[in-house]
Amino acid sequence: MDIRELDRRVVRTSVDLVAKATAEDLGRPTPCAGWTLADLLGHMTAQHHGFAAAARGDGADLAAWRVPPLGGDAVSAYVRSAERVMTAFAEDGVLDREFALPEFGRGLTFPAPQAIGFHFIDYLVHGWDVARSLGVGFTAAPELVEAAWPIALAIPDDERRRRPGAAFQPMLTIPDDADRFDRILAMLGRSPAQGVLSPGGGTS
Repeated sequence: MDIRELDRRVVRTSVDLVAKATAEDLGRPTPCAGWTLADLLGHMTAQHHGFAAAARGDGADLAAWRVPPLGGDAVSAYVRSAERVMTAFAEDGVLDREFALPEFGRGLTFPAPQAIGFHFIDYLVHGWDVARSLGVGFTAAPELVEAAWPIALAIPDDERRRRPGAAFQPMLTIPDDADRFDRILAMLGRSPAQGVLSPGGGTS
């Protein structure tokens, strides 16, 4: 399946989840260490803008990746950014382009299918993050999980995961009986068994 279609599906799911959030929910903790839901939505919005710029040849501009001040407009700003990146990825010829992704290193570029794969796994996992923050269910379709598996295996578990604001934390111990999606979550620093997050930062 076209990586753009896989990506579109996870982004659409994330939009549906984010749309459930109210202004009162923005202070909720998330599975991303130290981030509230507002922080997570800021990151997700910025990444959509950055990848849309990369798809159009402007990804090397660091301004495209800056987290915008969202305030109480966080949900609608996220929805607009999601539409922007899906439109950019759907352009004719996009799969033949190179994406500049400065967060991976200044001057580095990646073939479009690989770059969109990075975006795909990011939003598959961040969809789960949003669902956990809001205390709602999340089910990843088997074909999405299978597509994400080799990408997750290729993500380095190195010092970059320990930097402040890193989207993925260091790998956790993976239970032997974990299913593949739970294994992906653990590989990217999430605890699959994590319960509903309470405003105090713990679980309920």
